[in-house]
Amino acid sequence: MKTFEYTITDPVGIHARPAGILVKEAKNYESVIEITKDGKTAEARKLMALMGLGVKQGETVTVTVEGADEEVAAAKMEEFFKANL
Repeated sequence: MKTFEYTITDPVGIHARPAGILVKEAKNYESVIEITKDGKTAEARKLMALMGLGVKQGETVTVTVEGADEEVAAAKMEEFFKANL
């Protein structure tokens, strides 16, 4: 299992458009990718669950990646967060 924390810099947080892009990115990997904020967790492949976390700018999320390709998936997801969120 790989984890990393990321503080959201996008002015509107994880809303519809970035959440949709995040879902598409997560579907590229076999591993299960979960986003956790304030004790609530959502799978990164589920758009409504992600949006339900209500992540806003300045809030920190924990990303957990577990599965066969977790090394690559965790590195790519961290790059994705830095570039898009």
